[in-house]
Amino acid sequence: MASIVGHLDLDAFFAAVEELENPALRAGPLVVGGDPHGRGVVATANYAARRFGIRSAMSCAEALRRCPHTVFFRPRHALYRSYSQSVWESVRQVVPTVERTGLDEGYLGLGEVAADFLRARELGEAVQAAVRGATSLTCSVGIASCKVVAKVASDRRKPAGLVVVPRGREAAFLAPFPTRLLPGVGPSAELRLRRAGIETVGGLAGLSDERLSLLLPGKVGRILRDRARGIDARRLELGSERVSIGHEETFEQDVSDRAHLHGELRRMAERVAALLAEKGQAARTVTTKVRYTDFSIRSRSTTRPAGLDDAETIGELACSLLDRALRDRPGALRLVGVSVSNLAPYRQLALATTGS
Repeated sequence: MASIVGHLDLDAFFAAVEELENPALRAGPLVVGGDPHGRGVVATANYAARRFGIRSAMSCAEALRRCPHTVFFRPRHALYRSYSQSVWESVRQVVPTVERTGLDEGYLGLGEVAADFLRARELGEAVQAAVRGATSLTCSVGIASCKVVAKVASDRRKPAGLVVVPRGREAAFLAPFPTRLLPGVGPSAELRLRRAGIETVGGLAGLSDERLSLLLPGKVGRILRDRARGIDARRLELGSERVSIGHEETFEQDVSDRAHLHGELRRMAERVAALLAEKGQAARTVTTKVRYTDFSIRSRSTTRPAGLDDAETIGELACSLLDRALRDRPGALRLVGVSVSNLAPYRQLALATTGS
């Protein structure tokens, strides 16, 4: 069966939920994030706020400077999870096979229920209608022959857009976009490519083996060039949904003291472990996230064969990952966070471990 993949992305999800809870907020700019008078960061901005240049990961202080009449809300994650559950329940009524990659986005196995791209478009429209009917939220959908193209397509006509890239048009569709829009191209790869005069996905796709090995050596470079050409063999991951449980905090002042940072991580690990206990789950992957004073972000992860659910072990791993990140790039931090993923019911992970 030929592959047809959809990528669904809820539009300005956190902000859209807040607007549903209080329709009066739709009249103006809205940011969900931290304290605009402190060191908070924008998690989501509604489209009215985006017209002022406000975007995710920007400091809330900068967002306030750009638009002083913006309304700021602290995130309400339990509320967002509730809406997300309703969204994905409605999606599965139309497309049974789904890989969730977050509360607000995921891939759809359209090839299982659509014989061609015309039928896939109809299903994409049905998914949008189902989400709107169940929650009043809008979503954008990209449809293509593979994951990477579908993900890029879902972001092209927000909000409530539907973009279909027929088979054979993948490379031509991707070619004009800046390299940074290609999933997997981070800031350092973008910089290396730009210094070499390559600023578009098409330019990356056209690199020879020799030049690619100089600019982006190793397996990663070959993967990124394949993606730039619209080639992506990844299948939907259905074993476990890649939704993580985590906690992060922005400091009032930049912190460089290692003992202080370790203490913060251990405290967050206790909160994460409590959330795991509430859900009856364990996790195999622990991730530590750090944000430096220039707002750049680094994360380090480790995956264990057995599921974890205790605060002490999660905290130990989180501290070790922090040390790794700071060895790679020393410096004071404005934010640290701990998250766990590869989640499954605790009993399931325990049985899998003892049976191996």
